[in-house]
Amino acid sequence: MKEIECIVTGRVQLVLYRDFAQRRAWKHDLAGFVKNLPDGSVQVIAQGDEETLKQYVEELKQGSMLSRVENVSVSWRESTKDYDGFSISY
Repeated sequence: MKEIECIVTGRVQLVLYRDFAQRRAWKHDLAGFVKNLPDGSVQVIAQGDEETLKQYVEELKQGSMLSRVENVSVSWRESTKDYDGFSISY
């Protein structure tokens, strides 16, 4: 199983981006979490198979209807922890 950490920048807070990321993760049966960062960006940790994660990253780049994604930086690694489902972290 692979894991990605994405940092998403742009207009991604207060525009339902975390909800969007969670719903897409559920659609792909991914585990992990999404949370806002103090600098205005959003962090996404997701686990699954490599092809599914690649599709998910493409969806993260599109963003929610109200968001404007400028960049999604992606770090790939082997899973280091097992997550139970996909949650929004506050």
